[in-house]
Amino acid sequence: MDRVHDPAELRRACDAARAGGARVGLVPTMGALHEGHATLVRAAAERADFVVVTVFVNPTQFGPNEDFARYPRTLEADQSLARAAGAALVFSPDAAAMYPPGDETRVRVGETAAALCGVHRPGHFEGVATIVAKLFALVGPCVALFGRKDYQQLKVIERMTTDLLLPVEVVGVATVREADGLALSSRNRYLSPAAREGARAIPTGLARAAALFQSGERRAGALRSACRAPIAEAADSIDYVEIADPERVVPFDDETLVPERALLAVAVRLGG
Repeated sequence: MDRVHDPAELRRACDAARAGGARVGLVPTMGALHEGHATLVRAAAERADFVVVTVFVNPTQFGPNEDFARYPRTLEADQSLARAAGAALVFSPDAAAMYPPGDETRVRVGETAAALCGVHRPGHFEGVATIVAKLFALVGPCVALFGRKDYQQLKVIERMTTDLLLPVEVVGVATVREADGLALSSRNRYLSPAAREGARAIPTGLARAAALFQSGERRAGALRSACRAPIAEAADSIDYVEIADPERVVPFDDETLVPERALLAVAVRLGG
């Protein structure tokens, strides 16, 4: 497996793969890879012949008080995991390569990005959409895999790909979870033992709301409250517990009767 840093090298490699009859698969990441990422790479390898994993901690999607400087960077381990999962190429550029001197262009996002994390992380999805658009431009026609753990991100990228007529098939892959239900995340390594124990309240809350839904409850407010109750006992603060339209990511009012398919999404703070 190769590793390249130059965007032009990435473009040449993908063009050469397609010229040889291969379908290209893309798994964009910020590194600190874990089994969730490996699942994405394996899913890409099932759909494509030449799989690219990108490792880039994208500065434009971090807010001023977020963890850009301390975000874990484990490139050698990431390359080993990507290789074992079936990647053919790792692309790990520096920031200057992706944001050249004088950089000023951004992808403007819309309603899909407005609620949930859009409220609590202003500018985040603009940064996400911009870097993903750049990666799509470099890689060219491909199938791109994203985790459903970052569900709003997935929907923003789907919307951007459709709206900008990009030659990319976007595929969402099911969330990979620990045995107790907590979603795998690169940031889980920040958790102290006590905070990790408290994080179990998140899947507990999700499961309670799901059980209530299965029993026939359809009022958005009741489902939201069922999810929030155990989380409020464990979290230091809650950004949101929302139930929303699963395509447009617009939250339902408390008295709305939700349809047979809905998004239940949680963002909380534990420890740091």
